[in-house]
Amino acid sequence: MCGIAGYIHLNPNHPIDPQTLVAMAAIQHHRGPDGFGYQLIDNQGIGFSHARLSIIDLEANRGRQPFTSEDGRLLLTTNGEFYDYKRLRADFTSRGARFRTKSDSELVLHLYPRLGLRGMLPHLRGEFAFALYDQEKDRLMLIRDRFGIKPLYWTQVNGTLVFGSEIKALFAHPEVPRRFSPQGLFHQLMQTMVPGSTAFEGIQQVKPGHVVIVERKQGNFQIREEKYWDLDFPRLSERTDSLPEEHHIEGVRAQLTEAVQLRLEADVPVGCYLSGGIDSCIALGLSAAIQQAPVKAFTIGFDDVDYDETPIAQEMARATGADQDIIHLRADHLYDHFAETLWHTERTIYNTLGVAKLLMSRHVHQTQYKVVVTGEGSDELFGGYPSFRRDMILHGLETLSAQERVQWERGLTESNQLFRGAMLAENETHNPALEALIGFTPSCLQPWLHAAEHVPALLSAPLQEQVKSYDPGQAIAEHLDADMLVNRHPLDKAQYIWIKTMLEGQILTWGGDRVDMANSMEARPPFLDHHLAEFATGLPPAMRIKGQKEKYVLREAMRGLLPKVLYEREKFAFMAPPAHTDPKKWAAMNQLAQKYLTAEAIAHTGLLDAQGVKKLFALHEAEKTPLSTKVRLDAVINHLLGVQILHQHFIATDIPALARQRAQELGWRA
Repeated sequence: MCGIAGYIHLNPNHPIDPQTLVAMAAIQHHRGPDGFGYQLIDNQGIGFSHARLSIIDLEANRGRQPFTSEDGRLLLTTNGEFYDYKRLRADFTSRGARFRTKSDSELVLHLYPRLGLRGMLPHLRGEFAFALYDQEKDRLMLIRDRFGIKPLYWTQVNGTLVFGSEIKALFAHPEVPRRFSPQGLFHQLMQTMVPGSTAFEGIQQVKPGHVVIVERKQGNFQIREEKYWDLDFPRLSERTDSLPEEHHIEGVRAQLTEAVQLRLEADVPVGCYLSGGIDSCIALGLSAAIQQAPVKAFTIGFDDVDYDETPIAQEMARATGADQDIIHLRADHLYDHFAETLWHTERTIYNTLGVAKLLMSRHVHQTQYKVVVTGEGSDELFGGYPSFRRDMILHGLETLSAQERVQWERGLTESNQLFRGAMLAENETHNPALEALIGFTPSCLQPWLHAAEHVPALLSAPLQEQVKSYDPGQAIAEHLDADMLVNRHPLDKAQYIWIKTMLEGQILTWGGDRVDMANSMEARPPFLDHHLAEFATGLPPAMRIKGQKEKYVLREAMRGLLPKVLYEREKFAFMAPPAHTDPKKWAAMNQLAQKYLTAEAIAHTGLLDAQGVKKLFALHEAEKTPLSTKVRLDAVINHLLGVQILHQHFIATDIPALARQRAQELGWRA
């Protein structure tokens, strides 16, 4: 895992500044503290840089990127892991290829010339984002993995296209402007992002499973975005339930075991994240079975018993003989690291779980571990979230009577009281654009569409004017691929929407890569192996949610390694305690508010409306405000703090100067 960056001029004769490339790497030194490199091609107006975290091929000089092909035609800089690389390397070697490194990244330089772009991509298995320049075709390709586990951003300005693993790497280029987009700001305050967008004007993401192809033709950049993979659920007419349950159970077991085994491959020790959920417990159980030595398991413990999962995690650690390491976090302590966390997430966060994970990855780094296996992606593939069960109850079970439907939905709400306002909406929310596209408003988006109702009154008058007719639900709908939703089962649709919004924009961002790599720590989610995902799409809906039991097929496939309490346990969302649940945490949050949400601070940034912020706090503190509303308002308050902090980090701060200062401090020089 690493940090990549680079830029290309429209005019090939416009020289590349090597020190800018170095600065773009230095500002993301946390992603790759083990070394840096840069490479440019004379008279081509293009250069790449790279900050390296050494996990495969630890020999510093041999694994240094960017890489060039032997004939000088290709320039490559990569972030991430390509699994199954040893088999592919052996196959190529037997055909006469010669590898200069032991790095998995070098595969691209052998796959692309032989198979071309389209032929190469199916062979790349894992989590990755990379830039590849083909000098012969004068073509830059920016490629991101299938689920968006690894980040990749790009922008173009004044005849230059700039890219990098993090937004701050783009901002390190002196010509890239740093300002919020009104619509991007709107989505920061409501939590859910438009796919492919960011908070900042002109800064885009390469979408998961996509390639951005950049060519210089007729005096212009010609940029096109091509999709190479998607989560393609079968159409209703293609579905069949004729196969026995055992077929699905055995298939999940085989695919998941292989996915975990591949992700234990490294030249450094590999540990596991362990919560009280069945997903991380399964990842640990399989890792313990595959590895010869006891597996190191890292667990977050909270001081609020309603949110703390350490007792169940300890039971799983004992069952597998794991070497468990528990980091205990105080609720009020999390806000002490809130601003630091946003420097890394580059977007707002609704819950301080992101802070907790930042502190966890720091602890992992301090124990000399660089790699952990995680449970992310299981709920997405196997229908684990309460919002999926709700959509299944309301839209996916035709045989359910009206009375049963009411009873089941009431039971779901009662068992998820802690998360109403976040994981489940307080009240039914409808969006016409989403309903036209999907047939219903997915339950996973409803809490944030509800939160969006607060947003206009929280924005400054000029920004209110710019978004006065803006429909965030419509904006999300317009960026979804309708072909992937037509004639699909309601559960398939609900899972697809979550994967395109909440998974990529939240779980894999401020709950994943950004807070892990903040401390040079690589997290590997085997559930997001695309071979497993392709098998999971074919599972009948009733194998994912059977009656009122979520993740049925996964539980059955892994029943033998799960303690009874875990096998039977209902999904419990992993969240940090919201601010209103603890007077000390509320006080800690208010300390930040006194710095960032005063009338003076608000006037300074020009983003928010002080009166609107004051009214929202008053609503939160009113005695008659229900707890579920407080959960929702806690999220909005975190977002209010977030936009002010993001302004301080990325707009008020001179990022190009800071990046060059970092390079100087590190001794990284062109």
